[in-house]
Amino acid sequence: MIRTILVDDETRGLNALNSMLETYCPELNVLATCRDVAEAKEKIQSLDPQLVFLDISLKNKTGFDLLAEIEHYNFEIIFVTAHNQYALMAFQYSATDYLLKPIDEDLLVSAVKKAVKRISGNTNINNISTLLYNLNNVRTQNEMKLCIPSLKGFDIADIKDIIYCEASGVYTNIHFAGRPFICSSKGLSEYEKLLAESGFVRAHHSYLVNLLHVKQYVKGEGGSLILSNNKEIVVSRRKKENIIGRMKEFYKF
Repeated sequence: MIRTILVDDETRGLNALNSMLETYCPELNVLATCRDVAEAKEKIQSLDPQLVFLDISLKNKTGFDLLAEIEHYNFEIIFVTAHNQYALMAFQYSATDYLLKPIDEDLLVSAVKKAVKRISGNTNINNISTLLYNLNNVRTQNEMKLCIPSLKGFDIADIKDIIYCEASGVYTNIHFAGRPFICSSKGLSEYEKLLAESGFVRAHHSYLVNLLHVKQYVKGEGGSLILSNNKEIVVSRRKKENIIGRMKEFYKF
């Protein structure tokens, strides 16, 4: 049984979540339900939970305030939030589990399974620091960090340092400036969706390029892009118009 604490300042929200966990997630043992930061901090320190469901809005404080007050945490967190799109992007970049209100039972079960897997495998990572960093930089997306799942665990990288992403079967090789590439267990299409608002564009069915690292466009049937590491990426004929349009938007010419 996974030791679990629920944190939400709304009694109805706590009761609803507790009921859903009893029905759909019997592997969890809810030790306490907390309604504010002070109570949650005390329960976390005394009960040593393995998993915490943490609402973002907690009366006069936030769930992030709670994390700032806890010096060391070795538990998984599933955030419960109704935050705006910028905060959601920070969650996605951080590979942090989160649930939108009202909670969908299928998404709840999926999030719990991922958390239990990490707990069972002792693969808890410090992705919360990445989330907190990103929340302070959500309006300057190239300054944000990306949590990249790999076969070994997770790697943290600055988005601005990614030069391009290359499909490798069902995986993605992510190439950087100044460090070796990382093979991510996510597919290229997932990164295309995730990084679309951060200046990344699909140049070819196998390549996703960071426009920040484009040095030159070479004309041709589809043309090609010369990147900051001198890598040349062929642009597919179908992608040419979109590439040129995105470059004009990005570089304002």
